[in-house]
Amino acid sequence: MTAAVMASDGSYDPVISKLITSLKESEGLSDEQDLGFLQNLLQSKELNALVNVHSKVAKINKDDRIAPLLSSSMQVLLETLELLAPRCHISPLCREIFHLLQTPHLQSLLFAHDAIAQKDFYPHLPEIPVEVDEDEETIKIVQLVKSNEPLCAGAQSAEPIVGATIKTDEETGKIIIARIMHGGAADRSGLIHVGDEVIEVNNINVEGKTPGDVLQILQNSEGTITFKLVPSDGKLDQRESKVRVKAYFDYEPENDPYIPCKEAGLGFVRGDILHIVSQDDSYWWQARKEGEKTTRAGLIPSRALQERRILHERTAKEPNGEAKTENDDFDRELIATYEEVAKLYPRPGVFRPIVLIGAPGIGRNELKRRLVARDPEKYKSPVPYTTRSMRPGEVAGREYLFVTREKMEADIAAGKFIEYGEYKGHLYGTSGESVKSIVNAGCVCVLSPHYQALKTLRTAQLKPYIVHIRPPATFESLKQTRTKARAKSTFDETNSRGFTDDEFQEMIKSDERINFLYGHFCDDEILNGDLTEAFEKLVELAAKSESEPLWAPTSWVQ
Repeated sequence: MTAAVMASDGSYDPVISKLITSLKESEGLSDEQDLGFLQNLLQSKELNALVNVHSKVAKINKDDRIAPLLSSSMQVLLETLELLAPRCHISPLCREIFHLLQTPHLQSLLFAHDAIAQKDFYPHLPEIPVEVDEDEETIKIVQLVKSNEPLCAGAQSAEPIVGATIKTDEETGKIIIARIMHGGAADRSGLIHVGDEVIEVNNINVEGKTPGDVLQILQNSEGTITFKLVPSDGKLDQRESKVRVKAYFDYEPENDPYIPCKEAGLGFVRGDILHIVSQDDSYWWQARKEGEKTTRAGLIPSRALQERRILHERTAKEPNGEAKTENDDFDRELIATYEEVAKLYPRPGVFRPIVLIGAPGIGRNELKRRLVARDPEKYKSPVPYTTRSMRPGEVAGREYLFVTREKMEADIAAGKFIEYGEYKGHLYGTSGESVKSIVNAGCVCVLSPHYQALKTLRTAQLKPYIVHIRPPATFESLKQTRTKARAKSTFDETNSRGFTDDEFQEMIKSDERINFLYGHFCDDEILNGDLTEAFEKLVELAAKSESEPLWAPTSWVQ
C-alpha cells in the first residue's frame, strides 16, 4: 500500500497524504475492514483525478481572477498634484514628482487603466427567471428619520420630502417620486427611486390625494416616516456626475418665482464653482458648491432654462413699445450662463500670459510697467505695431514696430492681430505671434489690451490669466485717491493735468460696462485705489498663476 496519492505532476497531494497517515495511526482503534475501505478509496485513481480538477479550479478562481485595487487612479493623481503644488518651491523631490505626474504618457496609462478597471470582462451566467404572479404587486416599505430638509407646498408642483420630491402622474393620477435630491435622506438610504409609486405614508393611504395632502401628513409626523411604495419598472442611475461649472450669473432661489421649491434651491454668485451632480431634469439641475461634499445638493436652473430667461429679457419691450437698448459691442451670440471647467495645472517652463483689462485711466499700463520692471528677464510685454512715422528719440523695435499701412491692413485682414485700432489717422495693434514668441521663450507675457481683445486672446492655445483692474466703489473715493496720488490724466496727450470729474464718471461707467460684458471671463480682480497695494496684489496673483492649479475651461485642459 502506498503512503499517498500521487498527483499528475509527480507530487503527492498533502491533504490526502495527511488523511492516510491519520488512518494508519488509527489501525488499532477502528474496524480493520472500514480502514481498508477508506485507504483504498483515498488511493484510487478516480479520487486522485477529482482532487486534481478541484485544485486547478480553485487555483483559477483564487489566483487568475485579479481585481483592480481601484478604478479611479487618474482622480488620485489629480488630488496628489493638488497636494504637491504648494510644496514644489520647497522640496526638489516634490517638484520632480509633480512634473513626472504631469507627463502625458503616465496620464494616458492611468486613463487606460481606469477604463479597463471599470469593466467586467469575465463571463456571467444568465439569471434564472423567476415566475411572478402578474396579479401580485411588489411592495417595499422604507423608514426614514424626519429631518430639517425642505418641505414645500404648491399646487401640482414637486414637493421635497426628506430629500425627495413627489408629483401626481398626469396619466394615472397616482403619487410618484419625481426627483431624488443627491445627499438627502432618501438618497442616502438607497431604497427610494425616481418613479416609485407612493401608496401609504405612516399607514395613511394616499390614493386620490394631492402632493399637498401628502405634505400635510409629513408635516404632522414626528420621528420616523414610513413609506409603502411600489417600485418603478427601472431604477434610474443616481450616480453623481463629475461635471464642474463656473457660474456666469448670480442666482437667488428665494426670488425665483418658477423654482419648484424655494427651500430646495441653491443660491450662488457669479464666479462660484459648482459641482453639477445631476442633469436628469432638463430644467432644474442638482448642484453643490465645490468643496461642500457633505451637504445635500440643491436645485439650480439648467443651462437651457437660464438661456431662455436671458433671451426673454433681451427681447423684452419697454412700455413705449421700443426694444431695450443694448451696448453696441454686445455679442448677442454669447449667452453667459455656465462654463464647464477643470483644474489647469502649471507646467514647468510654460507660463500663462497675464492679461490686465479695465477702463481707460484706471492704471493698467502703470501696473504692467511696474511688473515688467520688477523682473525684466521674466516678465515681458510685446512691442506694438504702428503705421505712424518714427519720432525723434524713438528706436524701431523698442517703442513700436513701424510698418506701412498697407502691410498692417493686410495682416489685420489675415487675423494676425489680437487687437488693433486707429488713432488720429494711424493704426496701432498687437500681433498674436509676438505674444506666442514670448510664451515660447519661457517668459511671462504681460498685456493690457482693450477688453474686446478677450474674444481673440481667450483661447486654449494661450490660456491667459485675466485680471480685471477696477476703480474704487464710489466716485468720491476714486477722486480722492487720484487727487492724493497727484495722478495725471491719461485722456490728455500732454499728461500735464489731473483728471476731471467727467473723466472720473466716464471711468466708472466704462468699468461697469466691462464688468457686465466680460467680467465673467476674469480669473480675478484688483481694486486699484492705492497703486502700491494694487501692485502687491498683482505680484501675488502672478505668482499664483505660475504655481497653483486653477480652474479653467475644460477645453484648455484636454
